[in-house]
Amino acid sequence: MDLWTDPQIPELGPHVQRAHGRLAAALGRFMMGIRGWRVEGTLPDIPRMVLIVAPHTSNWDFLTGTWVKLAMRMGARFVGKHTLFRGPLGVLMRWLGGVPVDRSNAAGFVEEAARVLRESERMTLVLAPEGTRKFTDKWKSGFYRIAVAAGVPIVLAGFDYPRRVVVFGPVMEPTGDYERDLPRIQSHFNAGMALRPENYFEPGGPESAPPDPPLRSPE
Repeated sequence: MDLWTDPQIPELGPHVQRAHGRLAAALGRFMMGIRGWRVEGTLPDIPRMVLIVAPHTSNWDFLTGTWVKLAMRMGARFVGKHTLFRGPLGVLMRWLGGVPVDRSNAAGFVEEAARVLRESERMTLVLAPEGTRKFTDKWKSGFYRIAVAAGVPIVLAGFDYPRRVVVFGPVMEPTGDYERDLPRIQSHFNAGMALRPENYFEPGGPESAPPDPPLRSPE
């Protein structure tokens, strides 16, 4: 096993929200390299987007995503359980771009998130549609409703654990028909990518929306 893997960090375009300095970026690259992770693809050069990540089956997903965020100097915002934003951990979570949400009282979150995204000059909002690391057979629709209400595209990102690759995939323009668009979005992910495949549900899409190729950049 190699002691170091080149993370192959892509350059962000001039319109993408940025954050973090060189030291944080070096830390992210170092952690990716010693863990054997690399990046395929890149973010589209657009100022506002909803970035969804899947499969989400382990706490390692957050750590891996954090390393990528730091290494790429992405100014992305993400949503986290409000209990994680207490004490010193809360300071770190906010520095990383976290936004606390109380899931037991989340009324109005979609509307508020869409408003902030719509009114921001640059903003990348990161969401995990599964909403949990545990097995679930239904994605939460908040990511889609936020994108539609804010008038922004949905960008796909996948954790491919067997290859140790974070893949930035295609840009999806939501049509407003969630039931039709969802199978096409989900078809880019599969249980074989996950750290814990037993926690990921692979739904079948209707005949009217044939599956797209799995989320993978050309070798």
